[in-house]
Amino acid sequence: MIKKLNRMLVLPTLFYASVLQAQTVPSPKEHFGFNIGDDYQLANYTQTEAYFKKLAASDRARLVDIGMTEEGRHQYMLIVSSPENLKKLDHYKDISQKLAHADALTDEQAKSLAAEGKSVIWIDGGLHATEVVGAHQLIETMWQLVSRTDAETMNILNNDIILLAHANPDGQELVSNWYMGEKDPKKRNTNVPRLWQKYVGHDNNRDFYMMNMKESQNISRQLFVEWIPQIMYNHHQRGPAGSVLAGPPYRDPFNYVFDPLIVTSIDAVGAAMNNRLNVEGKPGYTQRAGSQFSTWWNGGLRTTPYFHNMVGLLTEIIGNPTPETVALVPERLIPNGATPNPIVPQTWHFRQSIDYSVSLNYAVLDYAARYRSELLYNIYRMGKNSIERGSTDHWTFYPKYIDSINMAYKKEKKPSKKDSVGGANSSGEFAFGREGDIPAKYYDQVLKDPKNRDARAYIIPADQTDFPTAVKFINALLLSGIQVQKATTDFSVAGKNYPAGSYVVKTDQAFRPHVIDMFEPQDHPNDFQYEGGPPIKPYDAAGWTLAFQMGVNFDRMTEGFNGPFEKVPYGSLQSPPSLNLTTNAKAGYLISPSINNGFITVNDLLKAGAKVYRLPNGVTGMPEDGPGTFYIPASVEAKTILAKETKSLGLKVTGVEKAPAGGVKIFPTRIGVWNTYGGSIPSGWVRWLMEQYHYNAQIIYPQEIDAGDLRKKYDVLIFVTGAIPPLGKGGDVSEFRNKQPSADSVAAEFRPWIGKITAEKSIPQLKKFMESGGSIVTIGTSTNLAYHLGLPVHNALVVNGADGKERPISALKYYIPGSLLSTRFETSEPANYGMPAENDVDFDRSPVFKLDADADSKGVKRLAWFDTDKPLHSGWAWGQAYLKDGVAAFIAPVGAGKLYAFGPEITFRGQSQSTFRLLFNQLYFSK
Repeated sequence: MIKKLNRMLVLPTLFYASVLQAQTVPSPKEHFGFNIGDDYQLANYTQTEAYFKKLAASDRARLVDIGMTEEGRHQYMLIVSSPENLKKLDHYKDISQKLAHADALTDEQAKSLAAEGKSVIWIDGGLHATEVVGAHQLIETMWQLVSRTDAETMNILNNDIILLAHANPDGQELVSNWYMGEKDPKKRNTNVPRLWQKYVGHDNNRDFYMMNMKESQNISRQLFVEWIPQIMYNHHQRGPAGSVLAGPPYRDPFNYVFDPLIVTSIDAVGAAMNNRLNVEGKPGYTQRAGSQFSTWWNGGLRTTPYFHNMVGLLTEIIGNPTPETVALVPERLIPNGATPNPIVPQTWHFRQSIDYSVSLNYAVLDYAARYRSELLYNIYRMGKNSIERGSTDHWTFYPKYIDSINMAYKKEKKPSKKDSVGGANSSGEFAFGREGDIPAKYYDQVLKDPKNRDARAYIIPADQTDFPTAVKFINALLLSGIQVQKATTDFSVAGKNYPAGSYVVKTDQAFRPHVIDMFEPQDHPNDFQYEGGPPIKPYDAAGWTLAFQMGVNFDRMTEGFNGPFEKVPYGSLQSPPSLNLTTNAKAGYLISPSINNGFITVNDLLKAGAKVYRLPNGVTGMPEDGPGTFYIPASVEAKTILAKETKSLGLKVTGVEKAPAGGVKIFPTRIGVWNTYGGSIPSGWVRWLMEQYHYNAQIIYPQEIDAGDLRKKYDVLIFVTGAIPPLGKGGDVSEFRNKQPSADSVAAEFRPWIGKITAEKSIPQLKKFMESGGSIVTIGTSTNLAYHLGLPVHNALVVNGADGKERPISALKYYIPGSLLSTRFETSEPANYGMPAENDVDFDRSPVFKLDADADSKGVKRLAWFDTDKPLHSGWAWGQAYLKDGVAAFIAPVGAGKLYAFGPEITFRGQSQSTFRLLFNQLYFSK
């Protein structure tokens, strides 16, 4: 994979037309046969790609191939500007990079470059392919920019360099072909049978700090390494009911590591967008609390740029080639700060959405042209501010520190009647604005305390057990434009020695917010609708610290230091050290169960016919080779594969002179991964993982499960979250949201995909599968299977009501959206081989269990649990004390087989690499 990614370092291919000005660029109608926005008409990517190449004949445009997609298509970006600017494109890119990095400039030099440079603006479309406005507004915007000659367009072309990028070519091809494949226009729909990104569908917009997918890598290189635009605009679809679109500015909270200029700049550009629509008589724009969108989360195509000092814009607009209706939502008809210009119910046509989108694009481009030097200088100023914060003692105002100030004051001051009734001096969760004056000494106690300082740097030691995964983490930083340094020799910092090859990431760099965000816990505020009211659901995750998810060992340094370090060029991907296979291996070889890449090698060995054993007790005197260590007897096949993969994977292999005792021989299993019509995103991630780690896995649909005889084809079945319905009323309804069509409404090839897991038909077949020796791995809500089977476990997150019946804990008392929680693991259990005694898990309102008193006698064992009332490590956990002693994962015998139940999301978005082995360990069997 590293070799493939490194090939992306080659400069993108530029497609120049042989004759620029002499060739006339056709209109969309001339090329596609219809106007963009015509009812019942969609263009596919094959047609769109051909049009991009025709547009490149304009002297205002250059076409850039930014990389290949997961399905093997070319992903294009059209650069549009004046002919004069295009002649100096490399020069303007250089200015953009210098201002964004900020490290080699004085304020005077920055102002001079800002006056000389051009605004760089990114506009994309098509990321979520069923949101068909996105790709089509991109086509129309390109056409208008290369063909219009009005004063505004010419001013934009003179002052802006516009990067118009297609975000998901594969998805447009699938969705448009599906829609247009129906002959009757009135019956056309976009309910495609599979995910419209090969593996992850909607989660292609959840991949922009990890960049697992090729499209994410292509886009991130342009955004964070190549061009570093001052503004990026990410088009999406489906605004709140009763409005036309949701756009900037966005609701609180925003992330505390941002430069304040990010927040105020979003306000400014958002005002220009809203104003433009109002001037043109286009109502229905809602903002701030009018929608769910905030600026807290990292990881989206629009949100990751915030952590790189870019003004990130998102709009979510209505619209479909099949006409629809603007819904009546009476409350939205009352003008307010969120929706100052309401829209009335009406029939809505596709072209209206295209026109709105083009107007919004022009609003952004006009703003960028008017405020060109200001935008360019401001990205420099934010970068310079970051460098200064990373070079000195600095404290970020996290909620936990503010709570500490209030608690310190409350602890020392004498209570009064005024305090007891919420007077001016009251403090507490909902006392904002009523605290009164608190002496400054309490500020000094907390926010001048050296132990609370922000980090100056992070050191990733090269001698950690799973260093190849640490290198994957480093590559995620590099793909995101972070400056990384590598030690050329051994060095020492603060009395600790580090080997050569260790990585250092300092915070005195322009993209410091992203560095902090990848290493430090997120401290999400307690966010409620009103005092004592229900929580407000975060937009996506509340906590995600990538270093924690990946299990990377690092040291956090709060003092500056230097050493024998060389800077890794921006975006230059790294490989783990190429190792040589030991010659001291008379009996065979050992691979630690704590190295993720080791599972790749084990699978390659098994496929080659080599023998592989696991050592339940590990190897005495070798702590890295603990319980579950792989032992491979010496053989020609083994030596060939191990010699190759110690080099390519950086896999540490230990040779042994004598075969260890107690080895259990393992074999590959026949794996089935549940999926559904329309595609399950978590299932797609698992399928991607199976390919990355060289497992052979088949997709299995509910109809096949209901047919029975599963043991003839499978040894292990995997059910991701959303597959197994809850027990009881409504238990036959899948939690997965995709609509299940009638069989006669889809082609015969897709009919076997239709269906859902039901208590009546599916559960008995799954029980028979396990009773006959099969294993089932359940993740997230699919652990419901334990309740269907009547196992001796219960929901731990319940309380007794007044009537004595158990009820789920109210969200007023307990609420944990996507966050990272510290969890204890029983390391001697085979299911947990390679896990440390304590590790973070991705927890998103996940199931938590309580084992019944007779569980042990029935063979049910806990695998992971919460041993503290404060397990939160990153994110938001309201009422986390309810988790104390709750079981996060367990194993239960079912006949001759086993059920594995993992409440947390152990394969979360291909990011939670420290918990991948909780799945991998279950994918072998022994005789």
